[in-house]
Amino acid sequence: MDKKYLTLDERQAYRSLEDVVGCKWSAAVVAAIHQGVIRPGKLERYIPGISTKVLNERLRRLLDYKLVARTEFNENVLRVEYTLTPSGEKLANVIEQLHKLQREHGSILETETEE
Repeated sequence: MDKKYLTLDERQAYRSLEDVVGCKWSAAVVAAIHQGVIRPGKLERYIPGISTKVLNERLRRLLDYKLVARTEFNENVLRVEYTLTPSGEKLANVIEQLHKLQREHGSILETETEE
């Protein structure tokens, strides 16, 4: 028998997912960390258009959802690095597949418009 509606728990799970992955910056941050850009300053330079405030907000949100881990190094100056958790790696692979699909779909659209 087909379900007639989403349960409250399912709706809340989707809302949480949208909060993290629905933001254009979250996908960019996860993809950048997946590619080895792990320091906040480098992330900010690597992702065009992201502000310090938005980057920090997204990193906090990704930490809350346990998609990234933060490591602090107490040297002369505090150094912070971010890495993906196993769940974050899974998300990065999904983002990579979506990016690949977009590239393939984009080339199909370009071919159709040229005809």
